[in-house]
Amino acid sequence: MQRQPAVAGQFYPGSENKLRTELSRLIPENEYPKRVKGIISPHAGYVYSGAIAGRVFSQITIPETVLIIGPNHHGTGAAAALYPDGEWLTPLGTVSINSRLNSLLLRHTPYLQSDSIAHQNEHSLEVQLPFIQYLRPDVTISALCIGHGDYAPLRDIGAGIATAIREYGEDVLIVASSDMTHYESAASARHKDEMALERALALDGKGLLHVCRSQGITMCGVVPATVMIEAALQLGATKAELVAYGTSGDVTGDNDQVVGYAAVMVF
Repeated sequence: MQRQPAVAGQFYPGSENKLRTELSRLIPENEYPKRVKGIISPHAGYVYSGAIAGRVFSQITIPETVLIIGPNHHGTGAAAALYPDGEWLTPLGTVSINSRLNSLLLRHTPYLQSDSIAHQNEHSLEVQLPFIQYLRPDVTISALCIGHGDYAPLRDIGAGIATAIREYGEDVLIVASSDMTHYESAASARHKDEMALERALALDGKGLLHVCRSQGITMCGVVPATVMIEAALQLGATKAELVAYGTSGDVTGDNDQVVGYAAVMVF
């Protein structure tokens, strides 16, 4: 099964040459990348959030295997949908699904189902992949699209992912795909996002989920971020660092209705 690009030419350039040129501009050179357990990376169009995503990808070493976790914006397919064995296509070429990691994830992680429907039109995972391909052309991936959830099942999913990665026996980077506050003033977005990021940087997945829901913070990938934090903690993470923050207003000049973007490393 091959997952076709859904937003090439919309969220990012649709031709290989233009995409490589764009990525070379968005990803700064860095001679000392870090080994990390996971990251939070934004998933808007590259014109808006690509520089912030590029900053975090430039800061890290990308291993041969990456697990991308994104929210389900469309509500289709399984609630926790692991893309089946096969490959994903972008303008940079194909990336193989890691069948061994997929098998371990399905064995050890509750609630996961093998399902391609949730992924068909979902942009949040797709926009991460060109950054990963550009920096690590031989990468293989697993791709998890996950909808809403309470903390307890998300904690259990994170623990299952950690168990699967430990049995896998090699480094796996966990990429949680998320934008921050949506369609509020820049001042309001920054205030709310500071509350969410405070919990993320404290590696407090339960607190992150709670503050977003209690304070009306429209962080669309709060569920993937919570799962990533829980898995990273199980894998020995002790620290998190904010790499970059900005809003769409920084690009457009319109600060009345913005979307916030953050890049975080967990290690």
